[in-house]
Amino acid sequence: SGFNSIGHMDTMLRGRHQIGHYKEGEEFIQNVFHVLFQIFTGKEKSNLSICWLQYEISKVIQCLEAKKKKKLKAQGRKSKRLAKNFLKAPDNRNDLSLWKLYAYLEWLLGNTDDSRKVFDTALCTAGTGGLRSAHLCSLSLLYAQLEVELLESIEGAVMSRAVHILTKLTESGPYVPYSGQVLPVNVLKARKTYEHVLQDYLSKTPVSDQDQLSDADQLVNLVGCYALFQYLTVGLDAAVIIYKRASEKLEASGPQKCEKNGENFGIQNFPSALEAVTLLHTNLLRFHMKISVYPLNPLREALTEALKRYPSNQSLWRSYIHIQRKSHSASKARRFFDNVTRSTNCLEPWLFAIQAEQMRKKLTEKVQRAEVGEVHCTIPETGLTNRIVALFEHAVQSENGTHCPLLWRMYLSFMV
Repeated sequence: SGFNSIGHMDTMLRGRHQIGHYKEGEEFIQNVFHVLFQIFTGKEKSNLSICWLQYEISKVIQCLEAKKKKKLKAQGRKSKRLAKNFLKAPDNRNDLSLWKLYAYLEWLLGNTDDSRKVFDTALCTAGTGGLRSAHLCSLSLLYAQLEVELLESIEGAVMSRAVHILTKLTESGPYVPYSGQVLPVNVLKARKTYEHVLQDYLSKTPVSDQDQLSDADQLVNLVGCYALFQYLTVGLDAAVIIYKRASEKLEASGPQKCEKNGENFGIQNFPSALEAVTLLHTNLLRFHMKISVYPLNPLREALTEALKRYPSNQSLWRSYIHIQRKSHSASKARRFFDNVTRSTNCLEPWLFAIQAEQMRKKLTEKVQRAEVGEVHCTIPETGLTNRIVALFEHAVQSENGTHCPLLWRMYLSFMV
C-alpha cells in the first residue's frame, strides 16, 4: 500500500476492509509497554497497568465493531490473560480501577455472568466507604450502567439489579450480591442519603487545587449514580434535574484548574468535571430514546450547547452525527458545523463535518443505485462531492489541519 500506520487509523476504509492494527505498529506498542513495565514501580506501575488494559479493551471494542468473531476470541483470550496477571500482583489485588476494567472486559466479551461475579467480588472486598469513596462510586456506576443497558423498558426497573447496586452503595455496610428483589424502604432511604451527600458536595468549598480535582472527580461519580438511581426509580425528568443542578454549581465554581486539561495533550483531551457531567446527561437521553418514545429536541439542544463549549469532545460529536442522520434536512447541521469551525482551532469539528457529509453521500448513492428494474439515475450527485472537497480544502488550510497526517490521508483517499 506504500505506507504503514503505527497502531490504527479506524476512520479509513480500504476496499471493504477496515484498516485494523498493523503488525509492526502493534509490536512496537507492546515493546514500549514491556520496557516501561520493568522500569516503573508502585503507583506509576499500577497506572501503567491501567493504561495497558485500556489499550487492550480498545482492541476488543474494535473487533466487536468490525464483527470479527474469530479475531475477537483470540484477542479476548490475550486481554484476559494480561488482566489476570496484573491482578495476581500483590500491589494490585485491592486496586479497584483494575478490577473495574477486568469486569468491563468480561462484559464486552459477552460473559455477563462472569463479569457480574468480578464486579460483586470487587464490591465485597472494597470495604464500606460508601458514597465517600471515589473508587467505589466509580465501580458501582459502571456496573449499574451496564446493567441498565440490558433493560428493554423502564417499567419495573425499580426491582432491577442496577437499583440494588445503587441502593447498596448508600448503605455503609458490606455489599451483598443481588438476590432478585429490592425493598421499597431501602430505596427511600437511599434517595435521602444521595440527596444529603450531593448537597454536602455542592456546598463544599475546596481548600487546594488538588482537593478541587479529587472533589470534582468524586462529584461526577456521585451525580452519575444519583441521576441513574432517580431515572430508574422516578423517571427521566428527575434525573435531568440532578444533572442541571450539578452543571450550574460547576459553572459557578469557574473553569477547572487542571494541568491535564491543556490543549497540548492533543486529541484525547481529558474531560473536566463539567464536561463529564454533560456527557452523562446526553448519554442518558440517548439511551432513553432507544428504549421508549421521546422527542429528539432535548437531546439535540443539550448536544449543541455542549459542543459549543467542548468542540474537541469526540463522544459528543459522534452522538451529534448519529442523531443528525435521522433528519432529512442537512442545513441546520451544516450551519452548526460552520459556526463551530469558525470559533475554534481544534480539528475535530472539521473531521466530523467531513464524516457527516461522507455518510450523506453514501446514503444518496445507495438510494440512487437501488435495483428497481431499469430505473437508473441519470444525474450524477456532484453537489455533495464538491462540498466535501471544499471542506477538506478549508480544513487543510487551518493551522492544525496542515500538520494532521490523518486529514491528508482522508483527503487523498477521497480523491482516489
